[in-house]
Amino acid sequence: MITHQLLIDVGNGRTKFGLATAEAILDRREHATREISPESVHQAIAGWQFDRVVLCSVVPNAIEAFREVFGRSLIELKHTTPMNIGIRYPQPETIGADRLANAVALAQMHGAPGIVIDFGTAVTFDILSADQCYIGGVIAPGLRLMTDYLHERTALLPRVDLSEPTNAIGTSTKDAILAGAAIGYRGMVKGILEALRQELVSPKIVATGGDAAWIVSGMEESILVDADLTLHGLRLVGNSA
Repeated sequence: MITHQLLIDVGNGRTKFGLATAEAILDRREHATREISPESVHQAIAGWQFDRVVLCSVVPNAIEAFREVFGRSLIELKHTTPMNIGIRYPQPETIGADRLANAVALAQMHGAPGIVIDFGTAVTFDILSADQCYIGGVIAPGLRLMTDYLHERTALLPRVDLSEPTNAIGTSTKDAILAGAAIGYRGMVKGILEALRQELVSPKIVATGGDAAWIVSGMEESILVDADLTLHGLRLVGNSA
């Protein structure tokens, strides 16, 4: 009988580790993805006891370290993995594994039809139909990708730490960037949701990712924030393995 699972979500910037039972996530740790190695994996999970390992990754080069550590016990989430949702998508092998994990969590924890907004390096909108099938989504630049690009591609614009702007009219370069980031980004998210609602009837909307709580806090939208949504999806996949 499986009592504990190790859950691993390999993102472009950070890798999240979760220790879970069948019903709940007990503990969480993180590590910079660019520094992942067999040695760092052992360090990240030190002291944890588990019977099963479930992984999703958007960084192919990082997977080998986990294969070396866990061998055949490693479950790598793919479109062919049993996950209790359907897939109606022309090229299912191109769907990011994290997006599948999010869809699984949406279906089993929140219901369908629904939309998951994942605020990461890219912001992704993943769509679950009323009969719990993954049917597609939207991909746009992530918030920090946009602000970092402004700094890297211009001579005079600084890199800023994100915070809520005081006013829409910025009275400094920093304030102007913050206004553009917060107001502009929320406007983009709202516009995408409005378009998706034209094709879905009363979807449940769940947001996850590093900037989810901050972005959603300034929107007049009925959006649930679940920072552990992807890990929950991996937990549920592990339960059915």
